[in-house]
Amino acid sequence: MTYNIALVKGDGIGPEIVDSAVRVLETIGARYGHSFKFKEWLAGGCAIDATGTPLPEETVEGCLTSDSVLLGAVGGPKWDGLPGNLRPEKALLGLRSAMGLYTNLRPAKLYLALKEECPLRSDIVAQGFDLMMVRELTGGIYFGERGRREGKYGPEAYDTETYSVLEIERIARAAFETARKRRRNVISIDKANVLETSRLWRETVHRVAEDYPDVTLSDMLVDNAAMQLVRRPSQFDVVLTSNMFGDILSDEASQITGSIGLLPSASLGATKRGLYEPIHGSAPDIAGMDRANPIATILSAAMMLRYAFDLSEEADAIESAVDAALNEGLRTADIVGASGIRPLGCREMTDAIITRL
Repeated sequence: MTYNIALVKGDGIGPEIVDSAVRVLETIGARYGHSFKFKEWLAGGCAIDATGTPLPEETVEGCLTSDSVLLGAVGGPKWDGLPGNLRPEKALLGLRSAMGLYTNLRPAKLYLALKEECPLRSDIVAQGFDLMMVRELTGGIYFGERGRREGKYGPEAYDTETYSVLEIERIARAAFETARKRRRNVISIDKANVLETSRLWRETVHRVAEDYPDVTLSDMLVDNAAMQLVRRPSQFDVVLTSNMFGDILSDEASQITGSIGLLPSASLGATKRGLYEPIHGSAPDIAGMDRANPIATILSAAMMLRYAFDLSEEADAIESAVDAALNEGLRTADIVGASGIRPLGCREMTDAIITRL
């Protein structure tokens, strides 16, 4: 089977970490009999420099005609002075919109080899955790009506939270389908004791759940969820959230893992085609120095295999190779901590993971 993958390497360390993921995918292809064809497209600051726009039309077309997209990172201080409509980050938003991506998947896993980097108590760390945030990406308060007006106490601003049944149904189905690939448990986050949108959210999620009798569903208020993530994160498998709640909780979940350099993500829509990227930034201060941690991007490629191509065995192999490298004490500079271990460069860590495949 041949898979066509669009590469959007972006800025800073983006080219280095995407190249690492490509090497891992090529190894997987050779081992399992797949063919991956890659084509590069410009987006972000590098696209501004080359074309004057953060997201050239040919990049959009190239991504739409691919089987899936692997993105490194965009942005950097070089372009901070540009107006908002020309900032590199507009490329990411534009791609999500053009590709119709409404589901964001962000796993947060505690690697026991890195337990000393976790900020939680040792008894909580000992339980471990491995959860998946499923966040609605294109609705809610970030996309509702907004403005400023004269109010009771003078000038005021407003942002409106709205959700349709269709939007809730499709993200709920994404969560339940994701749970079927994991431990078959969904916790849906809302504020149904206060918000009307949350009451519609809860009603709709429960109705969709009837189509997934093999998946357990429970509800949790968002304030309690924020507390439970630091109190007992091991209770979570799949966490289903609205856009704003997911924005906040996914960042909290990533922090308790101890390092954002290990965390991948996926943005998905109604088709198999998705956008896969690490959650960290472009780290321009170490770009080109072979110091970047490639693991989050490599794991993003594993997510692509699992969710875009239904290649779960191949995805498992990559994740196991990463586990093995970490368990053997191999570290990049960002996860050395107080261990005193000699850090590996981006290329060395990639070599180590490939060896363990």
